[in-house]
Amino acid sequence: MRFRLMLFLLILPAGAAFSPHVPAAASYAQATSQQPAQVGTIRVSANLVQVPVSVTDTNGQPVKDLQLADFVIEENGKAVPIAQLGEPGVTRLEMALVFDNTGSVFSRFDFEQEAARSFLKTIFRPSDAVAILTILSRPRILLERTSNLTEALDGLGQLQASGSATAFFDTVILAARMLRKQPDPETRRVQIILSDGEDNYSELKLSDALREVQQADSIFYSINPGGQSIRLNTVSLRGQQAMEALATETGGAAFLAEKVDELAGIFGRISAELQAQYLLSYYSPPDPKSDGSFRQISVRVPKRPALRVRARQGYYPRKI
Repeated sequence: MRFRLMLFLLILPAGAAFSPHVPAAASYAQATSQQPAQVGTIRVSANLVQVPVSVTDTNGQPVKDLQLADFVIEENGKAVPIAQLGEPGVTRLEMALVFDNTGSVFSRFDFEQEAARSFLKTIFRPSDAVAILTILSRPRILLERTSNLTEALDGLGQLQASGSATAFFDTVILAARMLRKQPDPETRRVQIILSDGEDNYSELKLSDALREVQQADSIFYSINPGGQSIRLNTVSLRGQQAMEALATETGGAAFLAEKVDELAGIFGRISAELQAQYLLSYYSPPDPKSDGSFRQISVRVPKRPALRVRARQGYYPRKI
């Protein structure tokens, strides 16, 4: 998550003529009407990068007692100073819940729906927002972004199973673009998808989905209700591997439910993790190329090597 801070230095030499092609606010023009001046602009850019970080102990339990000095962040292999550490679980959540309603998974649909309802009731706060999408032959937005929990729960009630084709990657991309529209930098953007990851209808592919999710600065979680049956055919296995790749690159997690009654427990694990998640902020070093190329991120807690740290593995800076 990032924004650019633009600083403007106005240089007003005595006696210089005002240049009309330089934009100026009306109040400034009035204040200087008796003393014309030429305005020169020096632009300084700072790119603030925000990295949600999940830390667990050897038992998989969230760790909440870390301080700023415990973390080390490297960008492209070089350590960078950490500007701020957000208190675990406090920063607001912008979520996209994505449901696969197609034939390969809809036999478990009722369990998914109820588990998702419990999840929202547990984690949702007035400052948070959620949108609900469904995977069909074309991505469908079932509920536009809302900060109203009742509306979100009603949206879940509108989900219906379908036997249509599956545009998995196209739907992941649409959800990422919706998350990207929210400009608040103090936000954790999260996409949670219930699907087997199988795709037989998308116009785009895994590499496109990965780039869009990374550009949205969002974390990807998946829950596959297929159990061990995914190992019975190549298509199912490839679907799970695609979701694992999206999760790994963004600091999320890909879960595989052996039984439908495990769905609630998995949602509970995601909820606990989000409620204990740190938000680290740092200013990215300037890039003379300014070409928007991918920058790698590494987050460590060197003083406590037994802890497991998950964070996104990089980001795409916006071109200046």
